[in-house]
Amino acid sequence: MEHKELNLLNEALGFHNNNLYGRFVLVEDTVDTTAAFVLHQILKHSFSSHPSSSVIFLALSHPFSHYDRILRKIGCNLAAQRDNKRFFFIDMLMLQFPDEGKPNDVGFAAVFEKIESVIKALPQDNTKFVTIMIDDISFLQVAANGSSNDVLDFLHYCYTLTSEYGCAFIALDHKDIYLNEEKPAIISEMEYLADILVKAEPLATGLAKDVHGQLMVLHKQHGISPVKIHNFHFKIKENSIECFYPGTKI
Repeated sequence: MEHKELNLLNEALGFHNNNLYGRFVLVEDTVDTTAAFVLHQILKHSFSSHPSSSVIFLALSHPFSHYDRILRKIGCNLAAQRDNKRFFFIDMLMLQFPDEGKPNDVGFAAVFEKIESVIKALPQDNTKFVTIMIDDISFLQVAANGSSNDVLDFLHYCYTLTSEYGCAFIALDHKDIYLNEEKPAIISEMEYLADILVKAEPLATGLAKDVHGQLMVLHKQHGISPVKIHNFHFKIKENSIECFYPGTKI
């Protein structure tokens, strides 16, 4: 049942041909309409995409226990993957950067160095099956005392790993928390760099009992290839997500 319900999302993301490696996927949501389930689904898929695949997870929003509990509900044991050296959890909840007015580059450099050290420790043939995931970009700016430039520099470094090693880079951001700017530099730059942009938004008609939001998955293919856009609705259930085209929900 879960496979059928998520078939639209899986197809939209390109799971059928593992096309996330070497690409940057930016997931945008709002406070009222979460897209965390997209991260969970990509995380689960990452372990089955290749026998030697691994995930480096930068957690700024929730502890390991939170993700372990949620992934178990959809059939993935993160604790086992961690024990098997396929899941590397970097806890950034208590990340302490220098006080305001002092440079943050040392703190971000240490995090990036840790990411790269994990990749370099893998067998060479396995480095192209690594997924790097950030669960909340907005908290990076909080950790950096509001410095957008330091956050952008760090995200750019992470982005370079898609070409240097062939990694997949996945990040989530809440686009409606930046109330003081029309469109912050972080969002603009990340949207520009993204190969796949996933947007979760509330329904234009407001809240509905059987529909929790709408999802757009946009493939930004450069050159002569046309842009591919997938649009569908979703409903969040206890142990799964149901995706369907508008008007097909009975």
